[in-house]
Amino acid sequence: MKSDMQKLKIPLPISCGLMLSYQCNAECRHCMYGCSPLWKRWISEDKLLSLLRQLAPLIQPSPCGPGRVSLSHGLHFTGGEPFLNYPLLLKAVIMAEEMGIPSTFVETNCWWCASDEETLEKLLELKEAGLKGIMISVNPYYLEYVPFERTERCFRIASEVFGANTMIYQWDYYAAFKSLVIKGRMSLETYLTLVTREDLRGRVELFLMGRAAYQLQSLYPKYPPEAFFNETCQPPFIRNWHNHIDLYGNFIPGFCGGISLGKCDDLSRLISEGVDLKHCPVLAFLVAQDFRGLLQFAREQGYRELQEGYVSLCHLCVDIRKYLVEQGEFEELQPKEFYVHVAGRKQSR
Repeated sequence: MKSDMQKLKIPLPISCGLMLSYQCNAECRHCMYGCSPLWKRWISEDKLLSLLRQLAPLIQPSPCGPGRVSLSHGLHFTGGEPFLNYPLLLKAVIMAEEMGIPSTFVETNCWWCASDEETLEKLLELKEAGLKGIMISVNPYYLEYVPFERTERCFRIASEVFGANTMIYQWDYYAAFKSLVIKGRMSLETYLTLVTREDLRGRVELFLMGRAAYQLQSLYPKYPPEAFFNETCQPPFIRNWHNHIDLYGNFIPGFCGGISLGKCDDLSRLISEGVDLKHCPVLAFLVAQDFRGLLQFAREQGYRELQEGYVSLCHLCVDIRKYLVEQGEFEELQPKEFYVHVAGRKQSR
């Protein structure tokens, strides 16, 4: 049943991803945040400065020290693709360094690494500005948009610039692409002729949430809503690590695109006062992990479950939320553009 809790207490964020934009050169089938070239807005410099000032006293360094990086520690700049607006990314790094924010890194899909010279120049400039490391995203969904040679180039040069602070997510895919001698870009359908579906589904971490719930559902078995009623959100819905704040100031819990715990215009106040769940009915169900109640609430608004079923608890959740946004105002379902772009252009609900 829906929780009787009136206020949601938000834990202090000890690590965070700051989304400079949802705009990306790609429209990947697995994207948690519905990113694509169709998004156009970027964070303003005033908003960026305000958010960094509020995060500066909260962000904790990597266990190996403030000059080292790890996936769930420190502060990372992300998107979208942050290198689409390199001047803004550089300013963000400079601001963060001036404030002493530890363990900063940038997340990228490497589309911009067209030459050794440009790649080296930008990575050196970012390091000199204070950036501690880089996370290179590698998987078959980016491979549809980014030639693998550019990924290899970024890894090779970043390893020279950042050394051990160069991370690949996910390494298994990088090794697989190398062993398959992949060149250029490759569609997911072509990649699936080279590997088994089990290789794609079982070897590496993939959350069937966001766009993946729509674009990748043909690769997974489907179940009725009742199959998920006793499940809980994984990773945890409310946590103090690896949350995200987007360019609008939405405090996004974990990887849950399209959900806002509130605006971070006054982060300390948001954390101290919490979220009034009386005005956030969808969030109240999610906090209580009451998905039976959420489905019933949505049915009362006219929602009809998918006859073919759902591939995950996240699929059920995002499809309900996508419907509810079309019916009325829910302040916790932000930004609304997420729900416009989440399914992608290749497939709609």
